Amino acid sequence: MTPITGRHVERAVQDMRRVLTPYAAADWDVPAGSLTWTCWTTAAHVAHDLTAYAMQLSAREPRRYLPLDLRVRPGTPPDEILEVIGAAGRLLATAVSAAPPDARAWHWGPTDASGFAALGVTETLVHTYDVSQGLGIPWLPPDDLAAEVLQRLFPDAPPGDPVRALLWCTGRVALPDRPRRTSWVLAAAIDD
Repeated sequence: MTPITGRHVERAVQDMRRVLTPYAAADWDVPAGSLTWTCWTTAAHVAHDLTAYAMQLSAREPRRYLPLDLRVRPGTPPDEILEVIGAAGRLLATAVSAAPPDARAWHWGPTDASGFAALGVTETLVHTYDVSQGLGIPWLPPDDLAAEVLQRLFPDAPPGDPVRALLWCTGRVALPDRPRRTSWVLAAAIDD
């Protein structure tokens, strides 16, 4: 399995910003696809998760999550949230790139740098999809990034189109032979 790196994180974040920035003046108070969150809240969540993953990996806390939360100020315009996401993505990419091979931190078990990169890519891809759906933008995650995170985080992923499989694995769509999921587990932790 090829490790997911900081470059993958940067690419996912750049794609999110490329897709959503032209729609920054739209109404981001609408639901983000099938989520109960708004597009605004969903984007702020991505910034939070990317920052939290970077902090977790940088601290190398192996037993628990760090007690922190990033809070994007209420009323922050969408284009500025996308800037925060860009900065948070760079933080995670830098933390992943700087981590030695034996670095481990907590994400429901000991997780390596590649696992945190995969988590960041997944959050970015699926929530870009959610916000795109909410804003009426026709967008799907890139096939290659979807395939890589499936291999790393979803050992139970169905065969076939990696984009549809990722959306199914994360509860966004049903597949012809599989109902839509209502819960899932990201298998980021590794056994050393």
